[in-house]
Amino acid sequence: MTTEERRRGLFVTGTDTDVGKTVVSRGLMHALRASGLPVRGFKPVAAGCERTAHGLRNGDALALQRLSDGSPAYHVTNPVALEPAIAPHLAAAQIGTQLRAADLADHIRANALAGEGVNLVEGAGGWLVPLNRRETLADLAHCLGYPVILVVAIRLGCINHSLLSAAAIRDSGLSLAGWIANCTAAETPLLDEQVDAIRERLGAPLLGRIGFAADPTPATVAAQLDHDALGGLFA
Repeated sequence: MTTEERRRGLFVTGTDTDVGKTVVSRGLMHALRASGLPVRGFKPVAAGCERTAHGLRNGDALALQRLSDGSPAYHVTNPVALEPAIAPHLAAAQIGTQLRAADLADHIRANALAGEGVNLVEGAGGWLVPLNRRETLADLAHCLGYPVILVVAIRLGCINHSLLSAAAIRDSGLSLAGWIANCTAAETPLLDEQVDAIRERLGAPLLGRIGFAADPTPATVAAQLDHDALGGLFA
């Protein structure tokens, strides 16, 4: 994969589940579009989907679909929709299917925006969530080769979780483009101290610090990102 192809995408992962990956992904998409770059979001695997008249649907995937350029169909954004709200490989096993990193990567490449477009891929849970007995979402990220953005929920344990995740990302041979601090609670003890502790140790730029909000919008999240740093990713 060429350097130019690598620059056409971002892979958003988190230190755990429920850290705000979709909140951050929506903000990133809004910021990139505001800078004049077409963006398409992908949620390759989504568990905990709901049955609708149109089939299984996932709220996070729908949010990415709505912000995507080119009006992609739902299955383009989320090719694997699983109903049980459990780890993806377990949910897939319950319906007799197996997830493969290469298949998911092929789907993204086949539907990715070309040229100046940016393709944002949001993982599920944390970095090493299993896809099958041998592969994890890290293997999907490796297949794509996109730079990685790590979302860190600032809460008890986040320093250890962020440093372990960063080490695993680098061990996969991928570039850690930066990290985003997400405040997921109205009150977080020693918030500034925890953010500073991560910033001093992670060895990657802090791309934004998202304050707590009960219902954050893409625009409000985008306003809290470092737009100069983001622009540098695709300069």
